[in-house]
Amino acid sequence: MPAEKLVEPARTEALAELAGRGWSHDAARDAIGKSYKFKNFVEAFGFMARAALWAEKLNHHPEWSNVYNRVEVTLTTHDAGGLTELDVKLAGRMDALAG
Repeated sequence: MPAEKLVEPARTEALAELAGRGWSHDAARDAIGKSYKFKNFVEAFGFMARAALWAEKLNHHPEWSNVYNRVEVTLTTHDAGGLTELDVKLAGRMDALAG
C-alpha cells in the first residue's frame, strides 16, 4: 500500500514533535530536514551506515550528504508528493541512532 500524505490533525502534531527535536519543515517541498553533528568523520559515517539499514528496512530512503562530522538529512515521500508517516518514522529512528 503506497504511503499517503499526512493530514490534519496528525500533520500538525507530527511537525510540532519533530520541531521539538530539531527538525525544520520546508513548506515549499513539504519535507523535513535536520543537521546532525558528530565528534568526527567516523562517527558521522557510522551513523549513516546504521541509518541506511533502517531506511532499507522501511523502504524509504533519505536525501542526505556528509561533510566531515556533519550529516545533512532531508526527508519527504516523493511518491506521495510530501510528508508521510514514513518520514516521521525514519526521523525518529535517525534521532535514536544519533543519541
